[in-house]
Amino acid sequence: MSDGPRICDYGDSTYRQDFWEGQGRGYEDAVERRVLASLLPRSGRRLLEIGAGFGRITGEYRMFRQVVLLDYSLEQLQYARGRYGDVGFLYVAADAYRMPFQSSAFDAATMIRVIHHFENVPAVLGQVRSVLADSGAFILEYANKRNLKAILRHIFGINHWNPFTLDPVEFVELNFNFHPEYIAKQVTDCGFVLRRSVPLSWLRLGLLKRTLPTALLALGDRALQRTGWTISPSIFLDLTLNNPGAAQFVDSDDPLDLLCCPVTGSSLSRSAEALVSQSGLRWAIRDGVFDFREPLA
Repeated sequence: MSDGPRICDYGDSTYRQDFWEGQGRGYEDAVERRVLASLLPRSGRRLLEIGAGFGRITGEYRMFRQVVLLDYSLEQLQYARGRYGDVGFLYVAADAYRMPFQSSAFDAATMIRVIHHFENVPAVLGQVRSVLADSGAFILEYANKRNLKAILRHIFGINHWNPFTLDPVEFVELNFNFHPEYIAKQVTDCGFVLRRSVPLSWLRLGLLKRTLPTALLALGDRALQRTGWTISPSIFLDLTLNNPGAAQFVDSDDPLDLLCCPVTGSSLSRSAEALVSQSGLRWAIRDGVFDFREPLA
């Protein structure tokens, strides 16, 4: 079960406290929420939040009838469940390279601050394609390799990598930056159509964040977003799936109609605190989280 691409597992890490809460990232959080809100559809039936973590931005999806949070970390999802509850939410611990969902289970999906942890981008985008209904919305954020800071560091010989080459750069283990043209090719090859691109986090500098109010930084960022220049640290893409051959949308709130075995693709039945595939594989339900990372012995 462990064969395949490397997986970034936050497990029981203190990522929430160490990176977000009280860590001076109110500006990044504010601009990301605003851009996300501007790109989301006004209403929807079911959204998949890939790499939901502890649910930092899950509250932005309130226009959907149901939100499914997917992450590899059981602990992060348990925290999110304690925050949002079960009404209108479903929590799934799984490998995004092997999503445990039926075809066309979602009419929207998001990946925010997530794809930079994937070494096989075509594979994970293929999974998104398989679970989205035709014309489904997909909002993707990625870390931009060709950002202004990286360009300047390259000019002055500080970087050991070239921001202008198309190949992804792994600057820390399982942390990748991507060239805009590389991402554009990958999403196009998977059948996604670009509707809008938003460059953001232009003012992500410690000095500015320490001296200027978050509201002022966000206002300046909003102005710079309008340039369309793809040299910012972060870029949001508003995509839609062009897949006329996709299965019909799964219009059911029953988890058993939505979920499937990630190994065989077969449907599941419930037995006590486990889901059982037609081949006999058993998957645990742990404190309200469906755990598809490894089958039960």
